[in-house]
Amino acid sequence: MSLEVVMVVDQQQAVRVRPARVAFASFLGTAIEWYDFFLFGSAATLVFNTRFFPTLSPLAGTLAAFATFGVAFVARPLGGIVFGHFGDRLGRKRMLILSLLLMGGGTVAIGLLPDYARIGAAAPILLVLVRLLQGFAVGGEWGGAVLMAVEHAPPHRRAFYGSWPQAGVPAGLVLSASAFLAVQQLPKDQLLSWGWRLPFLASAVLIVVGLYVRSRLEESPEFQEVTEAREVSKFPLKDTLRRSLRAVLVGLFAQAASNIPFYVVSVFVLSYAPGAAGVSRGTVLTCLIVASLVDIAAVPLVAVLADRIGNRKVLLIGALYSALAAFPFFHLIDTGAPLAVLVAMFLFATLGHALTYSAMAGFLAELFGAEHRYTGVSVAYQVGGLITSGPAPFIAAALFAGFGGSWVIALYIVVACVVTFVALLLAPRRA
Repeated sequence: MSLEVVMVVDQQQAVRVRPARVAFASFLGTAIEWYDFFLFGSAATLVFNTRFFPTLSPLAGTLAAFATFGVAFVARPLGGIVFGHFGDRLGRKRMLILSLLLMGGGTVAIGLLPDYARIGAAAPILLVLVRLLQGFAVGGEWGGAVLMAVEHAPPHRRAFYGSWPQAGVPAGLVLSASAFLAVQQLPKDQLLSWGWRLPFLASAVLIVVGLYVRSRLEESPEFQEVTEAREVSKFPLKDTLRRSLRAVLVGLFAQAASNIPFYVVSVFVLSYAPGAAGVSRGTVLTCLIVASLVDIAAVPLVAVLADRIGNRKVLLIGALYSALAAFPFFHLIDTGAPLAVLVAMFLFATLGHALTYSAMAGFLAELFGAEHRYTGVSVAYQVGGLITSGPAPFIAAALFAGFGGSWVIALYIVVACVVTFVALLLAPRRA
């Protein structure tokens, strides 16, 4: 066999192998970072209201804990802008390593924080500051992980490979929910005094694993092409807003049907179901874990469909489905039957989430040129999260307190789906 033939075969094998390896590494790193991020949501529901806001009434303490959960979404757009700027100028890989260090460090810090009983009002202040650090870090995580997977992928498989970092989100949810389900087996006084800290401290081990995986990744080939062509943007945010403002707005609102139901289910329902339907928190967590495990596989499967019919069509189908599933979801939860709760979780945490989220990575990546793509997808995704994800548990709790019925929360989800549907219809032709 001639040298030229060997080189061609080696290049073809690299094309076949490298995208899968990068996609898996992106999945693993994203799962670790979202484990860190979602731990806070579980703790906000189960622990923080009493350990950091003990002077408030139960309702006010829960709302304060949810508000603390939501402050991370304020920092996420800033993280997206900063990481996007340097990711478009210096490369995707470096930013992914930095985001992992910041997120993991913040998570371990939460596990070491003294509570209100020890340092008074300084405790919730420190909690908010560390949560802001987490939000800043995850603001740069998603865009880099998605682009590493998408930009290494063949053009006809971008939705599939881009979905693997997306699958890292339910994987992180499974890890965090499982960790809190495990520590909930402790006696209540031990759980509230020190047991809740263990899942946060365990993040130190995951950081080491994530750093090893990400340090072995190769830089995105499309970023290398931009660098070689000397087309690197000096001011990526300026270029993004000047050339792709419509794309940013579409990407921002296109996420409502994914984000709002997801955070209502994964955060708010953990406190709603025990109080309104009499379902134990352990049962709700278990059902959520099972549904999210299936979602890990469902996300790439739906992405295969997106590669065939288009990302936008799949997202439109997802928005329509989630609107139709909103009222049945809460009807099932309100029965209080464990099997009904499991079915409800499958409706949203599995099928609904897969249909509205799996194709989002490919959809957003298609909206922007490679020279400012990190900034574009990060700003659209993180500002979308600020508007839709962060306030969702708080709004759901406030709506329930004000109207006293689950129907108003279901209506909230329906409105979110309508917003997404309209945004997708207005997407630029490039998408």
